[in-house]
Amino acid sequence: MKEKISLLIQLQHCDNRMREIGKRKEEGPLKIRKAEDDLREAETKIEEERRKLEALKKERRQIEQEVQELDQKIEKSTIKLSHIKSNKEYTAAIKEIDDLKKAKFITEDKIIEVMEKTDGLEQEAVEQDRRIQGLRAEADKNKEQILRELELLDRELANLEEKRRSFIKDLEPDILRRYLFLHERKNGLAISAVVTGVCQTCHLGIPPQKFNELIRGNALMTCPHCNRIMYWGDDEDFQKVKAML
Repeated sequence: MKEKISLLIQLQHCDNRMREIGKRKEEGPLKIRKAEDDLREAETKIEEERRKLEALKKERRQIEQEVQELDQKIEKSTIKLSHIKSNKEYTAAIKEIDDLKKAKFITEDKIIEVMEKTDGLEQEAVEQDRRIQGLRAEADKNKEQILRELELLDRELANLEEKRRSFIKDLEPDILRRYLFLHERKNGLAISAVVTGVCQTCHLGIPPQKFNELIRGNALMTCPHCNRIMYWGDDEDFQKVKAML
């Protein structure tokens, strides 16, 4: 009976590890996808900042063009001033020049404001570029590492599957059917150790008489509470089997 229990312990370990590998294999692509999503989000953000920057540069060129046009008007009005003879026209021309200069002053203030915004966005764009380069390098590194891990997991999984077939082959059909039935219905845990009279899976005590029968190890027994196949966890032979896993 000990040999059968030992096979079940090893089979359960294979199934546990294969389930862990399955979860980790699912996590790998999710991590890669998240890194790629973070990178795309950063690239989208910097693209928006670049569009804002281009819009500000275009606005600055338009305002500078307005300043040039105001300069031309001021120059023309100044030239015209020398040819005016009546006081009324002279006063009107002076007011026109003053208004043009005020308009130019306001427009130049707009240029300064746009320049400050442009400088801020350019600095932010440089920082975003650095961040994207870092994210891209980190994403490539993580992807490479995850792919290596997935490759190792595939190798381990293939090895476990081969061992599992070997264990299944050596088990009696009725015991195997019992194990598979429990494995399917007990969240993947079909067998449980009993230590100091307590099932280590459902954590409930085993009646003394049943525990004594379990220690003798003459029959395949199930936990009276969770119905899993149980074995004496303090048995040295079973401990050696678990230590080799």
